[in-house]
Amino acid sequence: MDHLLAIGTFVRIAETGSLSAAARASGRSLPAISRSLIQLEKHLGVRLLHRTTRRTHLTEAGTRYLERCKRLLAELEEANASVSEAERSLAGPITMTAPILFGQMHVAPVVAEFLSEHRAASVNLILTDQFANIVEEGIDLAVRIGNLPDSGMVARRLATVRRVLCASPGYLERHGTPRAPDDLTAHNCMQFSALSPSSHWELRDAGKARQIRVQGTFRSNHGASMIDAARSGLGVVMALSYQVQEYVERGELRVLLQQFEPTPLPVHAVLPSGRMQPARVRALTELLVHRLSKKDLSRLVQRKPHSSSRK
Repeated sequence: MDHLLAIGTFVRIAETGSLSAAARASGRSLPAISRSLIQLEKHLGVRLLHRTTRRTHLTEAGTRYLERCKRLLAELEEANASVSEAERSLAGPITMTAPILFGQMHVAPVVAEFLSEHRAASVNLILTDQFANIVEEGIDLAVRIGNLPDSGMVARRLATVRRVLCASPGYLERHGTPRAPDDLTAHNCMQFSALSPSSHWELRDAGKARQIRVQGTFRSNHGASMIDAARSGLGVVMALSYQVQEYVERGELRVLLQQFEPTPLPVHAVLPSGRMQPARVRALTELLVHRLSKKDLSRLVQRKPHSSSRK
């Protein structure tokens, strides 16, 4: 038996004066109303109402019980209202996650802006390049880069980022600049496993996807280590555009084979589905969408190569 439903039904019958009136007022059937009252009386072990064909009358026990039930329902309604008001005021904690570097560069500033405007909110920002199970780990909001599986999660698109091939000017002077995807087989191609977990790099040739088998002497799941190795002249690396933007603009890395780049990857804000999101989580998500959708995260300003670079 649903106790709250049964109590509410009893109060409705007492207030309307009959089972049929209570059924009309609540939108339930007369048998359902009668069954609910009978179950409640059986549970309590007392009769609450004297019933005739036309009217119902409270028993002495029913009169005492009615007053307490009304207070209980009023307190419950007040409790619900207080929780709803707190949610609307954006007060409370938010747990979110984002990739390490992307989170440092693009998510943390938005979080700081949000918290400066909503002092009653708090955010626990977990920066990790590993995908967390946001339902099992109690995460309210995740920023994810890449194509999303059909998991039933709620996703809001934030931006896109490019996958680019880079090497240092010194490396290219020593080993030559690849002009076509097949040229990569002659180069030391370092593997950033979080972005390209297999020994094949996906490129596009004449609008069609191509898998190029590569090999190299260095492999890691840490993007910064791969990029630092490329800056030192060790080899060619595939990275995300925002990860190498600073080094490309300073001339420490050069972008290769731009006409063969794979399709850019989407960036999404991902939220658990199947539940009402707190107002504070919705507000932070909207701010992320508003701020990041205006940024060109794929723009790379590349210096002209030195004339001494080998062809």
